[in-house]
Amino acid sequence: MYAIVDINNKQYKVEEGRYIEVDLMGQETGAKITLDRVLMVTDGKSVNLGKPVIAGASVSAEVLGNIKDKKVIVYKMRPKKGYRRKQGHRQNFTKIKIEKINASVKA
Repeated sequence: MYAIVDINNKQYKVEEGRYIEVDLMGQETGAKITLDRVLMVTDGKSVNLGKPVIAGASVSAEVLGNIKDKKVIVYKMRPKKGYRRKQGHRQNFTKIKIEKINASVKA
């Protein structure tokens, strides 16, 4: 069974027991969160689609921590002008573990 949820206006496919990295949520490590914007739930045979969300459906998750992605180098240059700029960027993420999908699938 898996579900499609909307977290910070981005859609993620979640399954029970899996880990996902989402944009920084500002939650503390160990916090229990409930994701109530469930767009779709399926068990492999039948599908329950929301219009736009499924009423009464939710996903329980636990925040494992805030992490940073690998560094990306941003380099700007204008040829023959002596203009060079080098800058690094590390994106912040929140790693969460999906514990339970609370929704029923229509037969």
